[in-house]
Formats: sequence, C-alpha cells, structure tokens
Amino acid sequence: MKKTTQHTELTWWKLSLIGIGCIIGTGFFLGSSIAIQKSGPAVILAFLAAAVGTYIVFDAMARMTVEYPEKGSFRTFAKKAFGSAAGFGTGWVFWTSEMLIMGSQLTALAIFTQFWFPSLPLWLLASIYAVIGLGIILMGVDDFERVENLFGIIKVAAIVMFIIIAFLALFGLLDAEGGGRSSASIAGGFFEKGMVGLWTALIYAYYAFGGIEVMGLMATELKDTNEAPKSGKLMLIGLSILYVLSIGLVLLLVSWQTISKDESPFMTALNDYNLPFVPHIFNAMLIIAGFSTMVAALYAVTTIIVTLAKDGDAPKAFAKKGKLSVPGPALMLTAGGLVASIVISLIFPNRIYEYITTAAGIMLLYTWIIILVSFLKLMKVSTWDGIKISIGGMLILLAISGTLWNGNSRPGFYVSLLFLVLIVIAAGYRHFKRKAASD
Repeated sequence: MKKTTQHTELTWWKLSLIGIGCIIGTGFFLGSSIAIQKSGPAVILAFLAAAVGTYIVFDAMARMTVEYPEKGSFRTFAKKAFGSAAGFGTGWVFWTSEMLIMGSQLTALAIFTQFWFPSLPLWLLASIYAVIGLGIILMGVDDFERVENLFGIIKVAAIVMFIIIAFLALFGLLDAEGGGRSSASIAGGFFEKGMVGLWTALIYAYYAFGGIEVMGLMATELKDTNEAPKSGKLMLIGLSILYVLSIGLVLLLVSWQTISKDESPFMTALNDYNLPFVPHIFNAMLIIAGFSTMVAALYAVTTIIVTLAKDGDAPKAFAKKGKLSVPGPALMLTAGGLVASIVISLIFPNRIYEYITTAAGIMLLYTWIIILVSFLKLMKVSTWDGIKISIGGMLILLAISGTLWNGNSRPGFYVSLLFLVLIVIAAGYRHFKRKAASD
C-alpha cells in the first residue's frame, strides 16, 4: 500500500544532492584511469552502460520505497521478498563490503594528504579522517545531509571546472608546455583494446556509480516518498552527462596510452599546461571525494547494523539509541570496523589487499542484483519493467564476469565468492536455528 511519510524536511532535490555527494568519489576521479587503461577510447561505452545499469537499479529501489517506505531499504525489501534469511544475508553482505572498502578509502585519503604533509605517517592521517567521519555521523542525520550536500556541490564544481579548462585547452587558449594535446588518443581505433578490454573495464565504470544504496536508505526521510524515483532520475542523468563529457575531453587532450592508474586522468590531461594551481585543486578534490563517500558509507553501515539488530539478525544492543543521535553500540561497532580496516590496509601486502577491496566492490554489485530480484518478487511487473530489469541484471553480471578476464581482479572475484558463501552459510544456520526454536 502506497503512503506518504513525513519524517523530515528532506526534499527530492536535497536527496539528489546527497546522492551526488555519496556517488562521486575516488572511483571516478582516480579509478576511471584503470577503466581507460583497460578499454581505451571505448571507455565511453563502459560508462554509458554502467549509467544505464545504475539507473535501473536505483529506479527499482526507489519504486519499492514508494510502495514500502520502511527503514532498511534494500535489506528490508529482500526480507519481504524472500524471507528473514535473505534479509540477514543482504544486510551482512552490504555491511562487509562497505567496511572493507572503507579501509582503502582511508588509506587513499592519507596518501593524498601526504602530498602536502609528506612527513606525517599514513596511520595517523587515516585515523584523523576516521575520527572526523565518525563525528559527522554522531551529529545526526541533518548534519550528515548538510555535509553531503556541500561536498556534492564542490565535486560537481570540480568536474565543471575541468570541462571548462579542457575546452579552453582544446581551442588553444591555454599555453602548452609539452607541445599541446596529442592527436594519438584514438589513432588505433575506438575499439583498440577489443571487446574483452571493454568487458574488463565495465566493473571500474560501475565503481564510479557506487553509492546509490545510501540514497535508498535515506529515501524514507523524504517529505514525500513518492518523489524518490524523481530524485535519482534527474541526478543520474546529469551525473552521467558530466562523467562522459569529462572523460571524453580527457581522451581528446591526451593519448589514452599515457593514462596511469597512479594519477587522476584529469590531472594527466592538464599536465602539459601552465596551470600551477591544478595539482593542488585536484588533490583537494580527491580528498573531498574520498572523504564524502567514506562518510556516506559510515552512515550506511551504521543504519544497516541498526536494522539488523532490530530484526534479531545482530545483537539487540546495537539498536539501543540512548541519548545519542545514533545508537552508541552500533557506532562503536562501526568504529571498531574502521580501526580493523585501517590496520588491515596498512599491514597486508598491496597485492593481497587489492584482492580484498576488489572483492568488496564486487559484493556491492551482488547487493544490486538482490535489489533487482526483490523488485520482481514484490512489485507488479509490466512487460517493460521485465525488460529493464533483465537489461540491468545482464549489465551487472557482465561487469562481475569481466573480472575473470583480468589477472589483477580475478582473485578478487574468487574472494568475493568466499565471503558470499560464508554469509550464506551463516544465514542458513540462523534460519534453521530460528526454525528449531519455534518448533
């Protein structure tokens, strides 16, 4: 039964800004370089495909929010659709993936900050960002909304700034120190890396859209939950245009072969121009992007653990709110997870940790698949809905399976399956334990 909720003053356009703050992160500003390396100029198609798949998932999640405006979003939908074991599994898959990803985010933030403060140790910088992030969550939903709105505006402004500078460079209005832009960026053809290259790049394009789950969790805070679909539709269309346009300009300014995974492609594109302020601005953007997505993940995992606790899928203590704006035990668990993720990121060999974080990203896409199948189960599905869900599911499965063609990401796929199997076993054990207790 559809109904309108009146939780806060959150409007659809504010949710759109929050979505921008949650989505635009290092996955785009830095990770897009890997997608370019894998697929060459065809990376444009990878981002368009990821945009379509992301929109389909968000639309399904938003429409279920209109029908079932309850806390927990996709976890609650999975439980309604397939029972308590599915709700348990979905919640812990998401929690695990986000906690593992946050370790890499904090490490990246520390590395970016050493650009200005090279003498400060990584563990100290990562810890500072973790404490600040926890402080924002502790202040409550309203302050989280304001912070993400501000970061969202800043990050869009950074992309727009790059687009403007890139057009000035293309039209010869900037002095080039290295002889100007390269004409070799598409010399080998649009599909120079072949269809397999495009296939392997798709997962990295999806990483640039990660964060829509937080919008789903916050959609119940809308003044009118019927506006949830609109908030994502306009935001994702605008974001996709900015993504494709900015990456297209990168490919026009420099040869794609010069793109390195160790540097933002936007920085690489402007390196030949006399713009001494650019390195500092983009380093600041990388920090803001990484920090805002980390804070969004903190909000998401804290919210999920509370809903798990309320349903008996986690210790009940994690749902006790007390005098704090968020349940203290849940926040303490999140803080403990942050400490563990920082330690793991600093002590594990780079290759092994890369496998873990890749697995965490893939697990996030498992959550998206659960959203799609929950929609098929819970909603009245038209023929067009069925086609859309099929397309969305196929694109996600292509992204996941594409990791098998890449020697660096293949182990991450197997690690993600290991995590998934362990959580499924735990969900099954929980289900049979409850069943035995009720008999």
